[in-house]
Amino acid sequence: MAQGRERDEGPHSAGGASLSVRWVQGFPKQNVHFVNDNTICYPCGNYVIFINIETKEKTVLQCSNGIVGVVATNIPCEVVAFSDRKLKPLIYIYSFPGLTRRTKLKGNILLDYTLLSFSYCGTYLASYSSLPEFELALWNWESSIILCKKSQPGMDVNQMSFNPMNWRQLCLSSPSTVSVWTIERSNQEHYFRARSVKLPLEDGSFFNETDVVFPQSLPKDLIYGPVLPLSAIAGLVGEEAETFRPKDDLYPLLHPTMHCWTPTSDLYIGCEEGHLLMVNGDTLKVTVLNKIEEESPLEDRRNFISPVTLVYQKEGVLASGIDGFVYSFIIKDRSYMIEDFLEIERPVEHMTFSPNYTMLLIQTDKGSVYIYTFGKEPTLNKVLDACDGKFQAIDFITPGTQHFMTLTHSGEICVWWLEDCACVSKIYLNTPATVLACCPSSLSAAVGTEGGSVYFISVYDKESPQVVHKAFLSESSVQHVVYDQQGIFLLVGTSEGKVFIINANSSSSFQIIGFTEVAKDILQISTVSLLETDIVEVMVLSSLPEAGRSRLEMFTLPALLPQVSTTFADERGRLKDEIIHKYLYELEHTLSSAILGFQSNQIYGFCSQVPYICSYLLPKEEHTNIYILKPYKKVQSRQYGPGMLYLSSHGLWLITIAKCGILCIRDIYTLETFARCRSHSHQGHGIQSMRISMDGQNILVNGRDDGTLVYLKWKRFGGHLASEILDYYQKLLISLSSTMDKENHYLSTTPKVSVDLGSDSEHTKQKASTDSSQDELVLTDVKKEIPWIQQKSQEAIKKEVNLFSKKRKEIKQGIKSLSKTILNMMEENDKLENIAKLDQQEFGLDLEELERLHDESQEEVAKCFHIPCVVENFPMKARTVEELKELERVLQQKKIEAECLKLRKEIVEAQSGVMLVKQRHEEDDEEEEEDKTVKYSNLPNYLLGSLSTDFGVDTSLLSSQLELHSREEKINQIILLKDIIYKVKTAFNNEFDAAYKQKEFEIARVKERNVRIREIILDLELEEAVWQPEFEDCETPERTLVVQDEEITAHKHIKPWHKAKEELIMNHEAEHWLLIQGASTRLRALMDMMGGVLEVKKEDILRMVIPQPAFMAKPDAVWTEEERKQFKDYEKKVKELNEERDKYRKSLEAELKKLQNSIQESTQAFDEHLKRLFERRVKAEMVTNQEELKISNLAFSLLLDEELSSREKFLNNYLIRKQHEKSQTSEAVRKSREDLDVYKEHYDNLLAEDKVMDRSFKKEFSEIPGHQVDILYKLFKRRPRISKQKTHSETTSVVPFGELPGSDKLNKDAFAQLMKAMDELDNISNMPEGLDPLVWNHFCMTRRAKVENEQKVKQKAADLLEMATFLRKRVEEEEKVQQEIERVFHELILLQEEKVRFQLNLTIQILLKQGQVELENFQLVLEYSDAILINKSIIEDLNSVIRTQGQKKVASMMESKDVHKRILQIEWEHKKMEMEREDLNQKAWDIQMLFFSRDRQKYLNEPNYEALISIQIGIMEQTIAVLDKTHKKNVENCKKLLKKLGKFSNQKDIANYTLSCNLREELVAVSERKDICNAMGSKLTCEKIVKERYENMMQQQKLTNISKQQAEQISVLQTEVERLRMKTFPALVQM
Repeated sequence: MAQGRERDEGPHSAGGASLSVRWVQGFPKQNVHFVNDNTICYPCGNYVIFINIETKEKTVLQCSNGIVGVVATNIPCEVVAFSDRKLKPLIYIYSFPGLTRRTKLKGNILLDYTLLSFSYCGTYLASYSSLPEFELALWNWESSIILCKKSQPGMDVNQMSFNPMNWRQLCLSSPSTVSVWTIERSNQEHYFRARSVKLPLEDGSFFNETDVVFPQSLPKDLIYGPVLPLSAIAGLVGEEAETFRPKDDLYPLLHPTMHCWTPTSDLYIGCEEGHLLMVNGDTLKVTVLNKIEEESPLEDRRNFISPVTLVYQKEGVLASGIDGFVYSFIIKDRSYMIEDFLEIERPVEHMTFSPNYTMLLIQTDKGSVYIYTFGKEPTLNKVLDACDGKFQAIDFITPGTQHFMTLTHSGEICVWWLEDCACVSKIYLNTPATVLACCPSSLSAAVGTEGGSVYFISVYDKESPQVVHKAFLSESSVQHVVYDQQGIFLLVGTSEGKVFIINANSSSSFQIIGFTEVAKDILQISTVSLLETDIVEVMVLSSLPEAGRSRLEMFTLPALLPQVSTTFADERGRLKDEIIHKYLYELEHTLSSAILGFQSNQIYGFCSQVPYICSYLLPKEEHTNIYILKPYKKVQSRQYGPGMLYLSSHGLWLITIAKCGILCIRDIYTLETFARCRSHSHQGHGIQSMRISMDGQNILVNGRDDGTLVYLKWKRFGGHLASEILDYYQKLLISLSSTMDKENHYLSTTPKVSVDLGSDSEHTKQKASTDSSQDELVLTDVKKEIPWIQQKSQEAIKKEVNLFSKKRKEIKQGIKSLSKTILNMMEENDKLENIAKLDQQEFGLDLEELERLHDESQEEVAKCFHIPCVVENFPMKARTVEELKELERVLQQKKIEAECLKLRKEIVEAQSGVMLVKQRHEEDDEEEEEDKTVKYSNLPNYLLGSLSTDFGVDTSLLSSQLELHSREEKINQIILLKDIIYKVKTAFNNEFDAAYKQKEFEIARVKERNVRIREIILDLELEEAVWQPEFEDCETPERTLVVQDEEITAHKHIKPWHKAKEELIMNHEAEHWLLIQGASTRLRALMDMMGGVLEVKKEDILRMVIPQPAFMAKPDAVWTEEERKQFKDYEKKVKELNEERDKYRKSLEAELKKLQNSIQESTQAFDEHLKRLFERRVKAEMVTNQEELKISNLAFSLLLDEELSSREKFLNNYLIRKQHEKSQTSEAVRKSREDLDVYKEHYDNLLAEDKVMDRSFKKEFSEIPGHQVDILYKLFKRRPRISKQKTHSETTSVVPFGELPGSDKLNKDAFAQLMKAMDELDNISNMPEGLDPLVWNHFCMTRRAKVENEQKVKQKAADLLEMATFLRKRVEEEEKVQQEIERVFHELILLQEEKVRFQLNLTIQILLKQGQVELENFQLVLEYSDAILINKSIIEDLNSVIRTQGQKKVASMMESKDVHKRILQIEWEHKKMEMEREDLNQKAWDIQMLFFSRDRQKYLNEPNYEALISIQIGIMEQTIAVLDKTHKKNVENCKKLLKKLGKFSNQKDIANYTLSCNLREELVAVSERKDICNAMGSKLTCEKIVKERYENMMQQQKLTNISKQQAEQISVLQTEVERLRMKTFPALVQM
């Protein structure tokens, strides 16, 4: 395999050993290009890979400055151009197949080139860069110069191509825009001119865009001011206003995906929406081609085709989409028909034809390349079979001398030959994979996935690898898979910080031994397994970013661990730390990589923040806590960025890789580098991983982001370096041979595990969906798999769950009941109306948020007691400090203005007092004006525009609505109006607070009276309900969330011991009371005799009962006299008691009625007060609305003022830009005209020389005979015929573009062919007979000079025509810009008029009384007791009389108006006649003072004046002719003189140049002397300055005296002239 360029990094080698690149494997991420008919190329990492299509041979070209950017090829010249991706990138141009550098192009680009494109003919290269320049540049790559460049900020381009038929046209397209760039040339100057293609809408229709800068169809609004463009309303004043459109006015356009040129210089553009556009290359007119549907349409999945790439051929266009098909578009006129052309397994991203159009290159999205060969039997060959993504991991298959494996992120595993990197086999895991490692003790490999599984692959048969086992460890992704050196254990590190230990032997079915926990961020796992020991030492590196440290965790695994794993791990599978001897170490700095050395217990680390490699010694004694390691040895790595460390198989080589892309091999003892190679670059984030074979001969290096795999091979490798590692390699193979034979035999008999895998074809079919609209991948999980660690945890948890099963059931039941209650509440809430419905978040109780909302809402409500009337206050927020400061500023300003106005009035009154005697009649006018000003300061409400004065608000500081012209006055007025609104609301809220407090007082008083009313009702034993007013929930909404004691139905939970204590206390108190009661005889007697009271209260009368005597139980007949007397006393007492009861009852009833009446009166009085407050509330709201309406009007006027200012600023900025553009175009026109004149003069000189050469032919050959001269002249005029190379008929029929048009290079080639043909004409065989050979040689030289001159004339003529065209275009641009400037001036004038009109036409607010009276309760309509019935005609007659009188009044008013108008007209005519009289008097005076010259006197006196004038004219014409002739002679003499002066000036220029050279030396000497003079003679300089000033003053005084003398002389002369004039022409008397 050939290699174009190898790069060895310096002399870092020991014994002459060095590394070189053997081959490079990578797949194209960019477009693949043809270099010639048989070779393609594409960039990959630091390399450009060339592939011969026929032999499949690869050639590599390495970029010396890092990763390769974009690539372009020039097929006629067979050169390749590519850019690098360093800061300030370069463009390199190499020739093929020699791969020698032709040139290097250096521009001003800062970051990267995104596109490169060669012209189809000539030496032109176009480059485009994105951020930050967005610059398009045109290069002449042969001379390495930039011809022209132009920046388009924000224009991101994804395709760029030259017109094959016209190198002056260049098309740039992006997903949103398409632009055609024209290259204009004037002599040697090149210029870019860009034009954008107007794309249709998404449905294929066209949108008529309106002029955004100068809209013509804006409506006129006579009330609210001028209507301005949307950009002015948006406040845009810069360049963005020229293209601004609102969101509603933006319509989605078609999105171009790809374009291609046609032989007619038209463009075909494919769009995402499936449309195909044709654009005229000259006019840029867009045509949407119509799709012709076939009778049998395509399948549903391919009805919609979105072209991803387009290529042109003679039959039409080939297009590809995302469905994996290539279609042929047969285009006829404005329609096209689609046919299937080819089917590819993957979506096609790029297509291109070979130079001879016999092959079609097809590139898929994965990077595979196909070649379709046209012919009688077309063939499709796969040139490059790409992997599914970049290489995620690599490793050698033991022992690493023949095969290696690669892994991609999608789970694709490939087995490759090491010699030529040919793919042996593939297997797909169909799951995202992360890491790969090959087992040293068997032909197997382990693959870690993102799902937490580890797949074990058997590579016993390299051509058919298979999965033999799958271990699902955990749900976190696998980040590290590491085998120890002898292949005993497999260590698997996950993202959650667990390291699993697995038996690496396939015979043990890859038994999972257990796991240990480490820090989460695992960076590297390192192992040491020596042949002499039976243990495996493991070290895990993890980072502690918060502490800025790194942690090392080390543990030991015995080789017999698989046999005794149950004793090393607990029930959950965790290995016991004390058994595996786990130790923790920390470093005071961060490491990106660390490995464990084979000997001396040393650790080697790669520092991440500083470029050092350090070694650390492990302590010999044991420790329990974290041990801090200190660096033992420190060496500069000479590599930048974080890196990784690896050890060779024998442990004597330390291999370092880093972000810089350099691989270094160091001695483990000295840490010095003895081999070094740059395989990748830092632009691709360096090297991701590295693998070295057991024998150390082969090294694979994998890039991180560039997708490149590089195979490094030793050069001049031998000596002790080779012998050491080869000896250890032989020992290791002998040690592992028995194990390998056993395990490989087991692998050969192990059946394949049935996991979800797929073959190559199945994988591609699964990945590439046939649906063109979207990719669908349906995966069905039959049974969810449980990871191993979860299984272990479940087994341990089952034992623990049984202990707490009852408690869990209780908690679950409680949670279920609570959730059920909340769900019921939410269901009830859903059934409510929207106004009463709660939000979801309101079901959560947040007391702090509730309190905050209550504080923010200050709205309160008061309701009447008896009538449905509700009054609300104004919820107000506290004014901010900024608002108060602004208000204070305005008030202070208004006070200052008032004081100034007052002082001015006093000054005016003082002046008027002085003039009082002389101007008595003016005093009344001044008093009237003063009265007006006083009234103006206290404007009535209808002029003030609101009723705010009714609330006691001071409006004296408000400005009149008729004086608000300036912006500051309007802003101050708005601030004052807001303050008035605040004061009105505050005044009403004060009244509302008073009413609310009054209601609280009334409710309290009613409660107080209701206590007595309840007592009276209880005494009277009435069944009346007591009316108790309360605040409703709307008045006190906060109480709804306050829980009252009576609302709690559940009993309070009391602890048993607390309950027992309370019962004990109560029993003790009861016993104590009984003891007291029993000891008190006085209390017992009172209870027995008087019922427990000493005096009977008046309230107890109603309840008093006189006890009947005991004898009343007997019949009356048996009563005794004494008993009868007692009975009479009893009746008397009963009668008296009843009378007392009646009196007391009546008094209670009267008191009850009085209390009820007082409550009724007080509450009704409050209702009346609240009703009046409601009317006040309505009035306050009306006032606030009036003030807010004024604020709205003022805000609208301010907004319109801002819009006018924005429009004016935009027009001024636009005018400045256009004037700047006008100056540029004028300068371009001037320069072009000058260049054209100079070039035309050169062309005229060259043309004259050609004619002179033709005329002087016979003179040069006058010495020979005349017939020979004639023969030579015919030969002199003869020109050779250049035969055009005829291409093959088949090639001509296939190539659509035919022969490409000429360019500078082709013109040079044509001239070279002409000179070659002239050599044939100059042959001696064509010499006429009898001619002297010397004469023939002279003739040939003369003819050759003539032909060369003719070619120069033709070239000059073409260039002259091109320059004239360029000048014409510049003149047209200048005229167009001038028209734009005039238009802007016109628009500015109109805008200023509108602005003045708007500032004068103010919007004022006036209060008007309503023209109708509202009646209450319809009393006048329903009451007819005092009405009389009259005839309808009476009313009609009365109305007619009123109407007649009104018409008379209107007629008289119109008549008086006409009379007044006529009076004004007569006064105006009178003034007009007076002015005419004054004009006539002035004209008469001018006639009197008219000066009569001799010519005027001659005109009046001469009878034949016209004949005299004609004679004078004839004489003057003769004089002019003589003068013209003399002038021409003078001009000729001047021209001759100018030529002489030109020659003389050239001589003077030479002399001046010589003098300038001498002058520089003199200036140096003078400056030195001047410095010396300044340093030494500052005093002399001051004296010199004083002397010069004195001389200047003397000279000025002398000139002043002279001017005075001359002024006196001039006055004398003027007097004399006036006297002579009056003497000659006496003045007439003034009329």
